[in-house]
Amino acid sequence: MTDQEIIKGLIARDNKLTKTFFFVNCRPLFGKIISLVFDYEVDYDELVNELYIYLMENDAQKLRNFEYRSSVYQWIKVLAIRFFIKKRHKMIEDSSHETLYDMQNTERLSTESNSAREDIERLFARMNNKRYVLVIQRLVLEDWEPEQLAQEMHITTANLYNIKRRAMAQLTHAALSDIKAYGK
Repeated sequence: MTDQEIIKGLIARDNKLTKTFFFVNCRPLFGKIISLVFDYEVDYDELVNELYIYLMENDAQKLRNFEYRSSVYQWIKVLAIRFFIKKRHKMIEDSSHETLYDMQNTERLSTESNSAREDIERLFARMNNKRYVLVIQRLVLEDWEPEQLAQEMHITTANLYNIKRRAMAQLTHAALSDIKAYGK
């Protein structure tokens, strides 16, 4: 596939081409850049989704401005490095082994049961991505407005909903693992 076909497909929002480009072809490149830029663990999908949103802003203006002076991969490499460096200090570190859930705020739970507090604490501890824990805590348990949390996290509301979806999937996986562990 030529660079022109790739850019044209990305601008046209061709789902198959977009997934292949970002999550297959560029995965080794972005993986290496992420490992060099971030000194802590970040979620590849989340970061690349933010890069995609950035590229598609203003009717894909950045893609439309690509002048084919280099390969599309060389161009995206430079653009991704700059974008990830800007994001570096706005991300919440994922490698912490401490839970972000503050047990002093448990009175906000609808049930005051010690068992429920222990359950939620155990499930949050089983979740690998602590940013996901924060999103569930704020949106679900503390009933924050999505726009407020998105602004605090320096992301778009649309991206926050994507993060929440993945967070709920990870929480579900943790709960199912918990059930299996206690069922034996």
